[in-house]
Amino acid sequence: MRRYILRRLCLLPLVVLGVTFLLFFLTQRLSPEMRASLYVKDPRQMGALEEVIREYGLRDNVFKQYGRWLVQVAHGDLGYSPSANMPVAQALKKYLPATIQLAVVTMILVVFFGVWFGAASAVHKDRWQDFIARFISVGGFSLPIFVLGLILLMIFYGKLGWFAPGGYSIQTDIIIHSSAFKTYTGFLLIDSLLNGDLRVFCDVFAHLVLPAVTLCIGSFALMVRVMRSSMLEELNKDYVRTARAKGLREYRVIYKHAGKNAIIPVITLAGIQFIRLLGGTVIVETIFDYPGIGRFGVLAAQQLDIAGILGFSLMVAVLFVIGNLFSDILYMAADPRIRLE
Repeated sequence: MRRYILRRLCLLPLVVLGVTFLLFFLTQRLSPEMRASLYVKDPRQMGALEEVIREYGLRDNVFKQYGRWLVQVAHGDLGYSPSANMPVAQALKKYLPATIQLAVVTMILVVFFGVWFGAASAVHKDRWQDFIARFISVGGFSLPIFVLGLILLMIFYGKLGWFAPGGYSIQTDIIIHSSAFKTYTGFLLIDSLLNGDLRVFCDVFAHLVLPAVTLCIGSFALMVRVMRSSMLEELNKDYVRTARAKGLREYRVIYKHAGKNAIIPVITLAGIQFIRLLGGTVIVETIFDYPGIGRFGVLAAQQLDIAGILGFSLMVAVLFVIGNLFSDILYMAADPRIRLE
């Protein structure tokens, strides 16, 4: 187990280097003049592009420029992001908590309802419960996430005016930036409770509802299918027949014996989906104007913010490797028979 973790951690630098170098190489397809223009804020200074090119070494070969960037990263400097108008590290620190909040709320919905619907579908195979679960599952797979998001936004905000887009209202923005509101964790849902301000909590949660439901539908569909298939496989095994033959109650057979083993594949799936959400729910955050890391990545790409793009990609690569390792550890913890080598 320990050797496995060390091997996976050793892969982390290789994955990060591979992803960031590929993106760095692609950004070098832009001319030095175009990349230099990103550092010039005043249009009257556009004539000084050559000086900027020399200062930042934008005409050097790609390996030399990439080496300089790695040295800066090693010192904690990810560069400056013109799209966010702040250092990249500060931008990631600012936008990541909102995405974590969204991912946690989404995964709570996905795991709770996905496991419940999947198990019920398997237990009541070919009955109305099964048909409902399968219909929702197929519908979730068939409907593109951007279409679902626009539909929900049109109905619940455009027609009913219930859930506004964005991260919070103007009133909440004034409160959280006042001297009376203290920041403890960076997560507004938690900080609002620690400050004893239920208005801020309710407002932030209301802005989370539509993005979370939109993300939940697709992930929920996959979770139901995996849980249903796993549960059907377990229910047909000999140990379940033995448990029933011993006279154990059906509830105990299903949820204590079969359900415990059926949920193992769900654990790995949940870990992978959670990391995917942390990596940036780009489409959903853009549709709902949600101030998360995905929207920052979109803004960086739209404005050719090379430092922002590289910083975003670096964070996603690190989260992906660590998240997969964490999923494997959970998988082994759920089933002691498994040994990771």
